[in-house]
Amino acid sequence: MSPAERDSSPEGLGGLDRAAAILGAFDATHRELTLSALVARCGLPRSTTHRIADRMIRLGWLDKPRDRYRIGNRLFEISSLAPIRHELREAVLPFLQDLHNAAKTTVQLGVLDGTQILIVEKITGHRPMPMLSQVGGMIPAYCSALGRAILAYSDSATIGAVLSAGMPARTPRTLTSTVAIMRELTAIPPRGWAIDREEGNIGVSCVAAPIFGPLGDVVAALSVTGPTALVRVDRIGPAVRLAASAASRAYSTRR
Repeated sequence: MSPAERDSSPEGLGGLDRAAAILGAFDATHRELTLSALVARCGLPRSTTHRIADRMIRLGWLDKPRDRYRIGNRLFEISSLAPIRHELREAVLPFLQDLHNAAKTTVQLGVLDGTQILIVEKITGHRPMPMLSQVGGMIPAYCSALGRAILAYSDSATIGAVLSAGMPARTPRTLTSTVAIMRELTAIPPRGWAIDREEGNIGVSCVAAPIFGPLGDVVAALSVTGPTALVRVDRIGPAVRLAASAASRAYSTRR
């Protein structure tokens, strides 16, 4: 095996790469894993997984209250220091709360991460919507209102990367052609908000608006999401646009 092949194989990974592989085994649907499941999902040898996972437990990166591993509290403490949490979330949260009080349904804050949207914050109140991604989860940018609100103000390279990554239909209503999505993106700036009409989940619609940074570049988007019968675009759209505008000013002031 050549040095390059050895470095790219599971056995040749460095300590940090192995730890990253173990952390990458966890997601919204795999929050707790047995050792066997962890080995299967991270792709490392069983002995290596066990040894590094034990070290990560001592560091607080993992926890193992019984026979299952889970993310440790130390990583939560560290993640709270990231700018996306400490600056963006803190600046936008009051406006999310106001929007939730007005809309009486789920509100979310998301940022573009590669070709997907990372959910940074979410408020559900007494109307939980289990079909939606949790905080830290990812949703497609091409068919979500959060994604479109950001893409409408992004450069052509960013838009191209998202659209070329694949646009499978999540529901019968999902727009999957470049022409249709570009038409949607073009319509967003004049009205100030993006719309997802049951494209991610049947019966669920979403209205989102962009949040801008101090240099005028789009940095995030916030949204109202709920049962289609409750998300009336003519009423929700202006409220979302105003909340995003106020959040933009607050975030730009904090920077």
